[in-house]
Amino acid sequence: MLSKKCKYAIHALVYLARRYQQGPVHIQEIADREKIPKKFLEAILLELRKAKILQSKKGKGGGYYLLKKPEEVNLIEIIRLMDGAIAMLPCVSLNYYEPCDECKDEVVCSIRTAFIGVRDETLRILAESTLDKMVANNPQLE
Repeated sequence: MLSKKCKYAIHALVYLARRYQQGPVHIQEIADREKIPKKFLEAILLELRKAKILQSKKGKGGGYYLLKKPEEVNLIEIIRLMDGAIAMLPCVSLNYYEPCDECKDEVVCSIRTAFIGVRDETLRILAESTLDKMVANNPQLE
């Protein structure tokens, strides 16, 4: 399940993707339009800036804007940054692998085998889910 932080990050990024190459967007505008608490949004946007997904401009006319092109940012990147592992079990995680305590032998574990398939399909869908495609699926700007 996605955390509130991750969902807010996705909403903010989709909003910024709608405004791509239109100049910086003030944090209050994003907070108001996407109904995200401003203090929480500040922390999220700073994290996205540190990850080099966003950039910010200070002063009059300042705000946040996408550093990467919308087609270069997918849900895998956002989810891993905000929430960590995508896999439902630690023993099938590509980036956050840990053996399961109750597993006797990973090689023959039928549960692990099933969840490797779930992980692979999930990663495929999330990789294809880029900001530009998300904007195209719901293009209206409030």
